Amino acid sequence: MQRRNAKVHNSAMIDWNDLRHFLAVAREGSTLAAARTLGVNQSTVQRRLTALEQQLGRALANRHPTGYRLTEFGEMLLPYARSVEDAVFSLERRAEGFAGNIAGTVRLTCPEPVMPRLIGSGILDRFHARHPEVRVEFATADRYLDLWRGEADVALRSGEPEDPRLVGRKVADSIWAVYGSHDYIQRHGRPASVEQLVDHSLIGFDGSMAGHRANKWLSTVAPGATIARNSSVLGVLSAVKSGIGLAPLPTTIADPEDTLEQIFPPVRELTRGWYLLTHPELRHEPRIAAFFDFVVGELPALRTALMG
Repeated sequence: MQRRNAKVHNSAMIDWNDLRHFLAVAREGSTLAAARTLGVNQSTVQRRLTALEQQLGRALANRHPTGYRLTEFGEMLLPYARSVEDAVFSLERRAEGFAGNIAGTVRLTCPEPVMPRLIGSGILDRFHARHPEVRVEFATADRYLDLWRGEADVALRSGEPEDPRLVGRKVADSIWAVYGSHDYIQRHGRPASVEQLVDHSLIGFDGSMAGHRANKWLSTVAPGATIARNSSVLGVLSAVKSGIGLAPLPTTIADPEDTLEQIFPPVRELTRGWYLLTHPELRHEPRIAAFFDFVVGELPALRTALMG
């Protein structure tokens, strides 16, 4: 029978690399997804997790058909592991900012449809010309990257910030309307009111975007409607263009599409702000401060890129 209090099997200090692999598995739910996040092989994640379990003397996670699930012991240690991670990231940020020179990389995360618009706006080219020792790189995923955990340095996001610890400012508005293709409208007619959406095929979000405000709005105004689902904004845009159904979309990416029509004026309930956000300990680092200050000075161009 296992003793109530686990003992570390040797006096060596816990390896941070083992700990961060454990945290990745806890967040992603599988060793494969954790490996992708960390940029290593799946076998490396499994090896690191096993090494930490051997050192601690108990299993941290068990494999299930749907992925890895933390044991009771793993759940108990998780907040302590996160505290260690926060301390390591804070140390790294302080060390990076100590030199005071404006150089390095800014990892910018934003919705995938925004990337080409930012590039086309010329903002990044002008920033690189002003600060040639700083490079801006895009970091993307099918979920919001965690700025607090160091997955990216700066984020452009629509909607009120969910993490109150982040700092930044509102830079634009995110405006959504309902769209349909010319072909769909010709075959099924144009709804005359929001209430008539229930009689049409609709397209919403699933996966990591299942909780998006557009889904909540559709369930409110069209309960019981037939809804096809896609896991990304670009996927929903493609589905609407193909004539599958109607969907709420950002006006920025849908208005320029020649094959789409805006069914109603923009939906007030779906309007949110665009925010430029970062970790509070990064905000005054030279490379991040330079990027923030430059982008704020380019607000007209940024708003055009974000709002059309």
